[in-house]
Amino acid sequence: MKQKVVKWVMIAVAAAFLTVMLVLPFITVCTYALSQGWRVFWAAVTDVYAQKALRLTLLATAIAVAVNTVFGVFAAWAVGNFRFRGRQVLAALMDIPFSISPVIVGLMFLLIFGRNGWAHPLLDHWNVQVVFAVPGIVLVTVFVTFPFVSRELIPVMQTRGHEEEEAAALMGAKGFTIFRKVTLPHIKWALLYGVILCTARSLGEFGAVSVVSGHLQGKTDTLPLHIEALFNAFHLSAAFAVSTILMCMAFVILVLRSLVEYRLEKEER
Repeated sequence: MKQKVVKWVMIAVAAAFLTVMLVLPFITVCTYALSQGWRVFWAAVTDVYAQKALRLTLLATAIAVAVNTVFGVFAAWAVGNFRFRGRQVLAALMDIPFSISPVIVGLMFLLIFGRNGWAHPLLDHWNVQVVFAVPGIVLVTVFVTFPFVSRELIPVMQTRGHEEEEAAALMGAKGFTIFRKVTLPHIKWALLYGVILCTARSLGEFGAVSVVSGHLQGKTDTLPLHIEALFNAFHLSAAFAVSTILMCMAFVILVLRSLVEYRLEKEER
């Protein structure tokens, strides 16, 4: 009897917490977004600057996810399957973005690639602009999201070992064939889970992007920055309307994440 009471109390507390922290904010955003009618809402989400910000956000996310997927697979394969000097250092370095504020990340890139940075003369010689341009946004997005894929893959690779890869190599299989035929089937759901987390983090990145973007409307404003600009200009309905785009993306990612978690739990059984 006591166990049932404790169970239902914990469920009630969890449900109340989720309601206050997730459901009510979601309802509030939707309410404000439609507070001035459907026409105002539609005008805000189809505004030319909102569409440009959305395209830039998707571009930075696509590049960051692609780069971090490749890096994550290689890093996880190296750390999970091999023993070498500096292995623990490499594993620790991959966690740096988890411990550094995104604003600090933006400042670091500003000091490297900005007008007073040590890399600026070389970039200026080649007529390449990183800070206050799209390359800077992509670079900081890659930096703050690169641990997500590798950190999902490393435990899986360490748990399953590498005996199957060694056996395939002894039978004459090449490196890419071993990865495609032996390794990938075992890590595919963990890889997909890491990609989903990386995507979610990339879409919502604000701090680092805010520092290096320069807030150039229609050029370097991502969707979170565009929402901030609308909010600061007291266009509250438009800001919340554009926010619903990110919320819809987050909902889709949440559904995909739940499906992948279900498959991972099913495979572990």
